[in-house]
Amino acid sequence: MSATETFLTKEEEQEIIEAIRLAEKETSGEIRVHIEKTTSVAAFDRATEVFNLLKMDETALKNGVLIYLAVDDKAFVICGDKGINDIVGADFWDSTKEIMATHFKKGDFKQGLIDGILRAGAALQKHFPCEDDDIDELSNEISKGE
Repeated sequence: MSATETFLTKEEEQEIIEAIRLAEKETSGEIRVHIEKTTSVAAFDRATEVFNLLKMDETALKNGVLIYLAVDDKAFVICGDKGINDIVGADFWDSTKEIMATHFKKGDFKQGLIDGILRAGAALQKHFPCEDDDIDELSNEISKGE
């Protein structure tokens, strides 16, 4: 099995997917998690590529958030689309990343991801509340690369 297949257990993956569902419940925003073994480019550049590949740049209100991890590189990035970035600013993502890194350093990747997801969800709920006609624009499943 590849590093991406063994990084989280099936149970941990389900808990993360449930955290995404809960975080998105009261917002029109979209949150995705992408895990891959390594990247040959800077992690931020790869996260931006993945953001576009997952069509996160196509949400109606430009309020998608991607949490990208390159497991072997021990790198992760949080990317927000223009709509959310214009409101929360870089310091919000930096502080969210610090909270996640605290868990990651202890090897608790599941909780780090869940805390990051719920924090992003809270910001999305505050600035992009769910409307009556809201639809879930993107999958909540964890996407994986090589």
